[in-house]
Formats: sequence, C-alpha cells, structure tokens
Amino acid sequence: MEENRHINNTVNHIFRQESGKMVAVLIKIFGTENIELAEDVVQDALIKALETWKYRGIPDNPKAWLYKTARNRAIDVIRRNKYSKLIDFSDPEKQLLTSSYTLSATMDKFWKEDNIKDDFLGMMFACCHPKISQENQITFILKSLCGFSTKEVAKSFLTSEDTISKRLYRTKEYFRKNKIRPVIPDSNKIEERIHTVLSTIYLMFNEGYNSTHDDDLIRKDLISQAIFLCKSLLSTKKTELPEVYALMALMCFHAARIESRISKTGDLILLDRQDRSQWNLALIHSGRINLNKSSFGDRLTSYHLEAAIAYEHCKAKQYEGTNWGKILEYYNLLLKINHDPIIVLNRCLVVLKLEGPKKALQAIEEIKDDKQLQKYYLYHSIIGEIYMQIEKLDTAIICFQKAIKLTQSKHEKRFLQSKIDQICL
Repeated sequence: MEENRHINNTVNHIFRQESGKMVAVLIKIFGTENIELAEDVVQDALIKALETWKYRGIPDNPKAWLYKTARNRAIDVIRRNKYSKLIDFSDPEKQLLTSSYTLSATMDKFWKEDNIKDDFLGMMFACCHPKISQENQITFILKSLCGFSTKEVAKSFLTSEDTISKRLYRTKEYFRKNKIRPVIPDSNKIEERIHTVLSTIYLMFNEGYNSTHDDDLIRKDLISQAIFLCKSLLSTKKTELPEVYALMALMCFHAARIESRISKTGDLILLDRQDRSQWNLALIHSGRINLNKSSFGDRLTSYHLEAAIAYEHCKAKQYEGTNWGKILEYYNLLLKINHDPIIVLNRCLVVLKLEGPKKALQAIEEIKDDKQLQKYYLYHSIIGEIYMQIEKLDTAIICFQKAIKLTQSKHEKRFLQSKIDQICL
C-alpha cells in the first residue's frame, strides 16, 4: 500500500512537471486542431506509467521513460491516421512522418531537448493569440500546458469550475477552427503577447507559493516550473525584456522565504514571525541582480513595483526594520499602473501597519462592493484582522468564519480558526 502510494506520488510529480512539454510537442506534431488528441496521448503515457512502475519499479530516468512512451504512442496514432484527414501532413517536416522509412528518425527530432523548449514557449505564445480573450488565454495555458486542475485554475481566477470548463471549450474550438501554429512570434508581436505569458507564469508561481492542494501549502514543483519558464524566456533574445527580468526578480524574492512559512507542525507562519535566518540568501541575491537588469528601457510595469516591494521585505534584517513608508509609495505607484482590487486589498495591510485599523477600514471601503472579492478568503480575513484590532470581536469572528468557508487549504483553515480561538479565549 505504502509503495503504491509512493509510486503514485512520484508519477504525479513527474507528470505535473513534464505533461505540458509533452502536450506542446504533440500539438506541434498533430496540429492545434487536434489538441484533445495530444492530451489523450499524454494521459495514456501517465496511465501506462502508473500500471508499469507498480510492477517493475520506477525507472532510473522517469522523464525519458514518459517521453519515449508518448513518442511511441504518437507513432501509433500517425500510422493509423496517415491516410485519413485527421492530421494535416502537408508541412514538409510532417510529410516525413508518413513514410515508414523516415517516421522514427523524424519523430526523434521532435523530442530533442531544445525543440521541446521552443515548442513549449511557442505554444504558450500561440495561446496568447490576440483574438482569444486574455482570461481564456491564461485559462488554457494553465490547464493544458501547465497541468493545473480545473479547481486550481478556478481559484486563480476567483471563479467557478463550470466557468473554467466553458472557457477551455471555447478556446479549443478557436484553435481547431483557425489551426494556429505554435511558434515564438516575430519581435514586433512579442510585446503585445508577453503580458499574458508573464501573467500565466506568475499565476503558476502563486499556485505553488500558496497552493489549493489539500496536503501541501507550498508546491515546490510549480515554483521551480514557473522559474524555469521565466529563465527560458530570458534565454531567448526576442523575449529578454525588462518585465521578464522584473518577474524573475519578484519570484526569486518570494521563493527565498518559502522555508520559513510553515512550522514543523505544519502551521502557517506570517511574515512578522518568520525566522529570517532560514531565508535563501542566494535567491535574494539573484533577485537583486534580476531587478537591476530590469531597469533598462523606458517601461515601468507592475512586476517592477511588486519586485521592489518584495525586496523591501527581503532586505529588512528584522520585521520591525521594514520600510513601510517606502512600500506604501510603491503601492501608490502600482495602483496608478493597475488599479486592481487585489492591489487595493494588499495596500490596506500597509495602511493598517502605518496608520492603524480605522484608516485601513476606510481604505478598504472602495472595494467592499466588488463581487469577485466577496468570494476571496483573504478579503474577509483582512477585514477580520482590522475588526479584531478595532475590538469589534463578534464582527471579526464572522469575517474569519467566511474566510474559512472560502479557502480549501487546510493550512489556511487552521490559521483562521486559531484567530477565532484567540478571540474566544
């Protein structure tokens, strides 16, 4: 029983890291009109891994095993369909797939490491086609290329799973009808699509930093995947842009603090109580280098300012030494660039620290009618904290109870319940 659980966890971990890459390669082979076929082949590889590894053990190179299995399954699909109209073989490279003499060697080229990276990035940019709405772009990338569950994507958008399913269907239909090619666009089209790609990477990172997963608040596999994707963008001249460096800096600063966020008993530790000796100095240094590199050009993006805020926290040797005034200045600039309710909400915490609960309550007034925020646990948690400091304890308890109902993380539920218990003592 324990061995099977270990194998299941290993397969799911590796699959989560590699499924998006395999889907991207298979979409390149089958065409974007056959996205579901690509997803089915990858799913078949996962099932075969679960079945085979239980009896033969986990192979020395599980990633290579999955790639080979998906490759062989793709060859079977091509052999069955080379005379049908399901797959368009008119492309010169794909024509070689129709011959039994060149099929295997041609297929191997698709699975070379450099080609896999380019196909993955190319598919991400294809998903960011200007005629696909931004919310559908991000939804599709997270679900099909990043291995997110529908529930995890729904949390990222503060919406329902049914809404996410409908978005996925519409996006697949658009790909099917328009046969969009998965390639990294020319330089003149990069800037109009890079924002969505970066938004997706950051959403992925945030899911790793504060996961909806039942067992783990922090999912290092998603964090490392997000950082890898950002590094991939920086390794390509066309996508080596200021905002990409800024996002890399931001993720480094946040990732540097993950070891101090959970206690040995699995309890959530807030910033003011974290052991800063556990912070990763190498990641903070890397973040600072990337933040400096992000300063070229004339664009100031939200990633620049969020990274600057995160750096203020990282460079403070003690919580009491945090420059809250500087952080508030950055938030004020951030709101001029992007007047988002979540940013207003986070700014309220800074106001709470600098000016007290009454001023924070006034600051939160402007977003109290936002329907999406009403579904967000952190909104009610922050209001509960404010009322707790004002000593309106009954109202604070109600807010914390709402927050508990809206989060699926056992760590967050336990932390919020401890707030209620503290009041009731």
